[in-house]
Amino acid sequence: MRSRTVLFTRILAAAAALVGGFAPIDAAGEVPFRQGRSTRHKVTVTNLTQGQSFTPILGVTHDDGVSLFASGSTASPELAALAEGGDTGPLEGLLGDTSGVVDVETTAGLLGPGESVTFMLRSSRRAGYVSLAAMLIPTNDAFLALSGAKIPRSGSMTYRVVAYDAGTEPNTESCDDIPGPVCGGAGGSPEAGGEGFVHVHNGIHGIADLSTSVYDWRNPVAMIRIEAE
Repeated sequence: MRSRTVLFTRILAAAAALVGGFAPIDAAGEVPFRQGRSTRHKVTVTNLTQGQSFTPILGVTHDDGVSLFASGSTASPELAALAEGGDTGPLEGLLGDTSGVVDVETTAGLLGPGESVTFMLRSSRRAGYVSLAAMLIPTNDAFLALSGAKIPRSGSMTYRVVAYDAGTEPNTESCDDIPGPVCGGAGGSPEAGGEGFVHVHNGIHGIADLSTSVYDWRNPVAMIRIEAE
């Protein structure tokens, strides 16, 4: 597993905001972490869409050399498993073997439109960044992501995040190819192909089984609040 960590692009913290597609909307004051001590943070995710649900949300704290993906590049198989089927297991396993990772947590169940979920993550002075990811359903391979956001050392920070297309499965919008309670289709299509690179998702177009009036969205799709305890 360790050899596969090359799939995680190591980028500078200054570039993480551009790659991760998030925008901070408010922040509180910060003080330095204390050397050798971990800090707990409360993470609250709110679904801002009208008709999409989020699969269990994976959250990870890490140093500035870890990134879940790079826009314009090929998604890792582990990210594809999350984006196509909501399966966080492969990504959890890979992150667990990645140096620079402090904590990995995953929420339980689906998060429906307008709903929020809160969970805890630990960080340290040397691992002051957070990333999150979850599949949007019903879609073929859409996922929300916060990638490499700076963790507030005190107070709080709130981000609004967009939905990405993993580029690993064609956007057929056919229920045969989409898992979850709405469609009940296949949870992953590793041989199906796709656009071949991660990019901002362009929504639902009503070309098959999914109604645009119900399941389409406009970014941002989620609000994420991170609070230091």
